[in-house]
Amino acid sequence: MIQLQSVSKKYGNGVQALDDINLVIQSGEFVYLTGASGSGKSTLMKLLYREEIPTQGQITIDQFNVNRLRRRQVPQLRRHVGVVFQDFRLLPNLTAYENVAYALEVTGDSRKKIRRRVMQVMEQVKLAHKINQYPDELSGGEQQRIAIARAIAHDPKILIADEPTGNLDPESALEIQHILEAIHDRGTTVIMGTHNDQLVDRFPHRTITLHRGQLIRDQAEGGYYEIS
Repeated sequence: MIQLQSVSKKYGNGVQALDDINLVIQSGEFVYLTGASGSGKSTLMKLLYREEIPTQGQITIDQFNVNRLRRRQVPQLRRHVGVVFQDFRLLPNLTAYENVAYALEVTGDSRKKIRRRVMQVMEQVKLAHKINQYPDELSGGEQQRIAIARAIAHDPKILIADEPTGNLDPESALEIQHILEAIHDRGTTVIMGTHNDQLVDRFPHRTITLHRGQLIRDQAEGGYYEIS
């Protein structure tokens, strides 16, 4: 499903964020991306949803040659790839329902169809009872659950979560992990960037470790790896 061939990324300021990454992620996998801040995790994830373009190498996601996508084709890719951010990125002037519906309105579906889908994903994240709340009326964990609902509204094949538990207390982080596990159980490929060693060890999956832009470890159910 996802293939990176000799992928490197160097920013204009001279920072080598990624260096010759070769990686294959199969459909239906759950993959942790680990490594210290600045290791290249976020850059790698941005390449997958076309927020950034590699300096060298080739990225393929299903039928998409990511390098060669035209600007008008990027929205098509992003219907296949949902994204969850550490800082939630909810629109503060919209309710929880409206934040999720907003992601669907560009499809041109009827209001009835949009409402049905919004309620489905709100049930998945166990917040159907808070559809009329605004972000500032919700806890951090609840805001992240709304952000996940928005990310899966298009029923993407791939869900990318960049430090989804980074701003949360341990109890809320555990709730988010359970939701991501349930999404994975439905067949979605999940790629999660994280520093949370306790979650990685408690919920073992394939673990990829980056260090200074290089892939230094790729192990099935490997647990968290601390670089000395």
